[in-house]
Order: sequence, then structure tokens, then C-alpha cells
Amino acid sequence: MSLLFKGRPQGASDARVGLWQMLSMLVISHIRQALNSLGELWRQPAASLMTIGVLGLSITLPSTLYILVKNTEKITAGWEQVSEISLFLESQTNTGSAQQLITRIKTWPEVDKVTYIPADDALKEFQQLSGLGDAMAYLKSNPLPDVVLVTPAQKHVSPQAARALLAKLTEQREVDVGKLDVEWLERLYAVLNIARELVTLIGGLLFISVVLIIGNTIRLNILSKRDEILVMKLVGATDAFIHRPFLYTGFWYGLLGGLIAWFAVILILWWMDSSIQAFASLYQKQFNITGLTGTALLTMLGLSVLLGLVGSVISVQRHVREIEPR
Repeated sequence: MSLLFKGRPQGASDARVGLWQMLSMLVISHIRQALNSLGELWRQPAASLMTIGVLGLSITLPSTLYILVKNTEKITAGWEQVSEISLFLESQTNTGSAQQLITRIKTWPEVDKVTYIPADDALKEFQQLSGLGDAMAYLKSNPLPDVVLVTPAQKHVSPQAARALLAKLTEQREVDVGKLDVEWLERLYAVLNIARELVTLIGGLLFISVVLIIGNTIRLNILSKRDEILVMKLVGATDAFIHRPFLYTGFWYGLLGGLIAWFAVILILWWMDSSIQAFASLYQKQFNITGLTGTALLTMLGLSVLLGLVGSVISVQRHVREIEPR
């Protein structure tokens, strides 16, 4: 109850309003206040653009790093040979026993692909690659064993899973020695984990800064409208009615900042594409960098709007409450 209408009798003047009318009035009120808050930003273009630009650039950095990490994971996903296990069979193992081993291993859920390399084929390949073909002719017998190459399934390429699969394979009676470059695999996953944690840390710090920036901007907006808020409270305006314009201002800040971040990410990826292609050409590869998908874009915009609302809610709950008529 406002101070101006305190003690006023209530009775016949209070008309009953239907539920549909109440909902319609509420929706119209929200739309009017949302458009009015957008108009406030439009009437102060310089200050609004500076705030929105800072928010957009703050969201651009973690978004770009996230995309680069995802593209790095996409590249490493095709490096099955990194986790490939080489099994050197016993010298007395014949072709039939080797085929039985291969058939048995293929049934394991941890295994994606099995390749058998007979000792004769391995010797021919060694002669071609080493350039020692003439010297190898003096050997009385083939010193190389039969080799089985085992590629783990995608869910078992992590260092721990690959090490467990190696131990399981070496227990087979036909296997003499198993080899896996676990150290290189562990380095690869360690680098990716560091990159993910770095993106999370930078993103968290920048998101906190976005909340603080929006909260401070809304605070200044509240202080500039102190007299207007006092009058509204005197005539009986509810707290929700007073809060809504400032909350919608935070919403617009977050949405427009997210759109700027989206365009900035597209521009950065376009700028980096030529350098990435030049680097990939050094390895005779072609790589197309993947940008923001529809889901990632909606997530980024939703997170940006959420940050704007959080900053505005914190500022409104604290500073509007302090403004009370005496």
C-alpha cells in the first residue's frame, strides 16, 4: 500500500478482473517495459555500445578458445595410430594359431580393428624402407616375428584404457611382447586437459567480469532514476513493476553482447583459416575448421542472456531496495 493511498477504504470500487484479462494486461505490461528499456539503450547509443562491446568481447575469448579446443579434439580423433598396440608373436606360432588369435581378439569390445602382418611381409617392408636389401640377402632365416596391430575402440583410446588393453593382450599365449607408446598418448591427453581447464578458467573469470560490468551499469541507471523510483513507490507501484525495466535492460545487454560475440568469433575464425590451411599444407593435409554450430550458438546466447540477468538481478535487489520514501 502506498503512502498516498494509505487508509483509503476498499469496497465497491474494486472491480473483478477475469483471469484472461489479467494475463493479457501482464503480457502487455511486459512487452511495453521491454520495448521501453530497449528504447533507453537506443537513446544513449554511445554508452550502450561501449557496454555491449565490452560484454561481447569478454564472451568472444572463451568462445574462440572453446572452438579451437574442439577442433583440436577433432584432429586428434583421427590419430588412431597413436594408441595402436603392436603384438610380436612367439617364434613358434604358425599361421593357423595367429589367425585364431586374431579371431579371438576381434570379438573383444575394446578392439576396433586388427591387422595381421606376417614375418615375410614385415621383412620385405623392412628391406624397402631401410635400404639394406642386399645385406638382408645374406641372412639364413627371417629374424622378424609375425606382428599383429590392434587398434582400440574409440571409448578405449585413453592412456589408462589402452594400458589395460595392452596388459590383457600380452597375457595371450601366442604373444611374446606387446608395445604401446603410452607416454606419447599420455602427453597428448595431458595437453588437451590443460587446454580444457584453461578455457574453463578464462571463461569463468570473464563471465564474472561480465556480471560485474552489467551490475555496475544497472546500478548507475538506478541511481540516475532515483527520483522516478521514489514517485513510483509513492503512488503504489509494486517492486516487481519497478524491477522489470532494469531486468529487461540486463536482458538486452546480454543478448546484444552475445550477438556481437557471435560475429566476432566468425570474423576471428575467418581470419585464422588461411593460416591454419597453410600449416596443414606443410603436412600434406587439408583441414576445415569447424565454427559455432546451432546448438553452440544458442548455448552462447543463452549464457550471455543469463549473465546479463544475473548482473541486473543482483544490482536491482540491492539498490532499488535502498530507495524508500520517507
